[in-house]
Amino acid sequence: MTKINQVRAARGLIGWSQTQLAEAAGLSLPTVKRFETDNGVKVSGDAVSKMVAALEAAGVEFIAENGGGAGVRLRKSMIN
Repeated sequence: MTKINQVRAARGLIGWSQTQLAEAAGLSLPTVKRFETDNGVKVSGDAVSKMVAALEAAGVEFIAENGGGAGVRLRKSMIN
């Protein structure tokens, strides 16, 4: 499950605002804001999937919980 902090961190990693994420994911800005501020409770799984897909298309890799905590990083091909 994608955590709110992962989406925030992913946006920061690639320098996207909430507005840029909303546009890339085909969602409204209020949807992205609700997800990040209301613990995601009022956002559909489909909306979360769209956010993750947009961030992945921009080069972010989501790291699952593996004992060290969930996280994000740039795909190796995106790092100069």
